[in-house]
Amino acid sequence: MIGTVVNTGAVLVGSTVGISAGKRLPERIRSILMQALGLSVVQIGLKMALSGEKMIAAIAYLLLGGLTGEILRIEDCIGRVGEWLKARAGSDSSTFVQGFVSASLLYLVGAMMIVGSIQDGTAGDPSTLYVKSLLDGVASIALASTFGVGVAFSALSVFVVQGAITLLASKLMFLQSAAVLNAITATGGLLILGIGINLLELRTIRTGNLLPALAYAIVGALLIG
Repeated sequence: MIGTVVNTGAVLVGSTVGISAGKRLPERIRSILMQALGLSVVQIGLKMALSGEKMIAAIAYLLLGGLTGEILRIEDCIGRVGEWLKARAGSDSSTFVQGFVSASLLYLVGAMMIVGSIQDGTAGDPSTLYVKSLLDGVASIALASTFGVGVAFSALSVFVVQGAITLLASKLMFLQSAAVLNAITATGGLLILGIGINLLELRTIRTGNLLPALAYAIVGALLIG
């Protein structure tokens, strides 16, 4: 769990810095931070996606995941959670939900979170989550300076979801299978690439609705190797 604790702390620290800076942070600084982050995420996504041995399968998982996510309206569900947290926090911020949803998706959608949590849970190796913490901390500064306190609440999403996967991984040894990790990496890389495209504002991709692709990747790898 140490990786998740560090990651949660990085999001909180980055969010605090971003909220404190607020509108005092020049638009050109926020813009270049988001562009740099977007390019970094695209690079990571491409590297992970191209490392897969079964790209056709990864594409199939993505298509099935997207269909499932749209039917279940996963992003809408995340938005409702954001509304609930906003009400509980007594916030009057007009961008609370947008900040919470955007940050939660950015921090939790990628295979880096899945793979990092599995490594931390099964092998006690938090190195991947440390790298993710650095990226998330920088992203939090830029996001919180624009969206405000909603971004800080995404730390709760990181702690609960990422921590749960870490604990689950320690009980499910099959997640160490090379085939499963390969499928998660390739499919998750495509999702990460989508987040990078969103950050660069090239096109809006509902990456939250693609989340089921990771579940399909795990099942597919277990069934067909």
